[in-house]
Amino acid sequence: MLLRLSLILITAMSLTGCGTVHFDNVSVNAAGKPVATKLSAKQKDSISKLAVALKGLSPDISPQEATILAYDSVVYSMILANKYKLSYPPLWHNVLVNSKKRPRGLCYHWQRDLMTHFRKKKLKTFDLKEGVAYEKEYWREHNTLVVTAKGANFDKGIVLDPWRHSGTLAWAKVKQDKYPWKLRVWKKTAPKKKISK
Repeated sequence: MLLRLSLILITAMSLTGCGTVHFDNVSVNAAGKPVATKLSAKQKDSISKLAVALKGLSPDISPQEATILAYDSVVYSMILANKYKLSYPPLWHNVLVNSKKRPRGLCYHWQRDLMTHFRKKKLKTFDLKEGVAYEKEYWREHNTLVVTAKGANFDKGIVLDPWRHSGTLAWAKVKQDKYPWKLRVWKKTAPKKKISK
């Protein structure tokens, strides 16, 4: 069954025109900061509108942090696309990762790599949270990063999802996005007890 689905997916991808994704204008400087030498009008608009949305999460939001978070969300997503040697569309890239043709690029890789990047920023007015939709549904589960104002509820946050459009950041308020996001809660497992004889 899985083989048949894989063959169907591969055939569909070859007929629809798969390709690689690469952003020539982005890099990380010596200080570890994402840099874009040239941004399109659409990318600049996304950064500007995201910064406004982030500032609107709370009156206590640092405008400087919101600007950094917006810029890095857009630019670092493009850097990750290059790092992952991304193929388009996203589901095709997933096939390549799962068949060991690419090392990373599944939705949770994007989420974790973005979270790692932003944790280094030591943001004081934002919280970083893991979002999941369709949890444990093999073909539908989707993971993403959600940012909220410090101490705010998950459903008041903003989704940052670079997987959806192959490195071009998709973002929306949690309640307005097309996915039914919820906070991912990891259950701690108790250590196994040794059985004495």
